[in-house]
Amino acid sequence: MNVPSNLRYTKDHEWVSLENNVATIGITDFAQGELGDIVYVDISTKGKALGAEEIFGTVEAVKTVSDLFLPVAGTITEINPLLEAQPELINSDPYGSGWMIKMTVDNVSAVEALLSAENYTALVG
Repeated sequence: MNVPSNLRYTKDHEWVSLENNVATIGITDFAQGELGDIVYVDISTKGKALGAEEIFGTVEAVKTVSDLFLPVAGTITEINPLLEAQPELINSDPYGSGWMIKMTVDNVSAVEALLSAENYTALVG
């Protein structure tokens, strides 16, 4: 299982990369492995301000649909345009070209309060 040490994580298996006050968010390698082959991503929250733990979209795998929870409060500014035609990028490159959204974060310290790679690894075993 790949858990990059430079990212922050949630108990809901999202990862966060922060640059200034812009966060890039996706689902972890563990999550994509549990879901199996991802066939569709539905994110229609661009431009919306959402609170932490609110649902920002869904990801559909062959056997299940899972909600995507926003790790921190902020406004969604961008949705990965590649995922519409290539949702399988989430399986093949969850921390790279399989990213899901970019957002402006309301409180940068909220990102720092998320799980470290070490703590996320301990959570998923």
